Amino acid sequence: MTMTPEQAAWFSGIADRIVDNVEHVLLGKSYVIRLGLTAMLSEGHLLLEDVPGTGKTSLARALAQSIRGTTTRVQFTPDLLPGDITGMTVYDQRSGEFEFHRGPVFATVVLADEINRASPKTQSALLEVMEEGHVTIDGVTHPVTAPFLVIATQNPIEQAGTYRLPEAQLDRFLMKTAIGYPDHAATVRILDGAGGPRATVLEPVVELDTVRDMIAVARTAHVDPVITDYVARLVDATRAHPDVRLGASVRGALALVRCAKTFAALQGRHYVVPDDVKALAEPVLAHRMVLDPESEFDGVTPTAVIAQLLIETPPPSDRVAV
Repeated sequence: MTMTPEQAAWFSGIADRIVDNVEHVLLGKSYVIRLGLTAMLSEGHLLLEDVPGTGKTSLARALAQSIRGTTTRVQFTPDLLPGDITGMTVYDQRSGEFEFHRGPVFATVVLADEINRASPKTQSALLEVMEEGHVTIDGVTHPVTAPFLVIATQNPIEQAGTYRLPEAQLDRFLMKTAIGYPDHAATVRILDGAGGPRATVLEPVVELDTVRDMIAVARTAHVDPVITDYVARLVDATRAHPDVRLGASVRGALALVRCAKTFAALQGRHYVVPDDVKALAEPVLAHRMVLDPESEFDGVTPTAVIAQLLIETPPPSDRVAV
């Protein structure tokens, strides 16, 4: 079943309400909020690489509050254990049985703060939940909530005492972006108190059941074969670029199509256009590439490579609407 124009209009209207609500606490960051919402509705996860104090916690909390969901925050440290995230079984002396105590991963939106400060074993425990959608403790499977969004953060400035995420684990994140500092006008509004205090509680604008319906509808957006051909050519180009040692994977191509479907619905369209692919190519593909060390030393960045490939790879010109 393909998404109808009426469904696309319904989808876009609800998404706009969520974005507007979150912007009450994250001023001037509509694009980043839409990326976070796109990740959630595409059943993926978001990696934010940004300096402290840009609103990463506020984004996670505001998204959860807007959809009447739950949110947890885990501060990753070198001594954090996998059970501190997933939960563990504890023996109850009164009942004489082991009981499972859920960890913070059992929430609608989980903020994994400074994920690169935890050991690789702990990182893998979280990434396994992200991929599988459940936790298995002592042979018993416990599914996480739906929707389920992990927003992981990394500090690009301080690298001492950190464990860099391997490329295979970076590939598990649907998108990677940064919030960045607000512009001058937004900063003035924040200082004037327009953004509200840190403890601001947003009123929900939709229910979780509605979000689940949106996830199902997003999967049905129409993708013309010329669009999938365009995505394939872009991904192939990342592998052939002279500055790239390892290009985007097939998982990256699938992720780009999934995100483009959701992003199109956010714009009120029931079909994907090349501009959707262009808008998402950098946050979806850049972190999946490994640059040649010499090129990286010369200042080449994955973002610059994607920008170049978008110029060199011609988009389809045929009509793609249905």
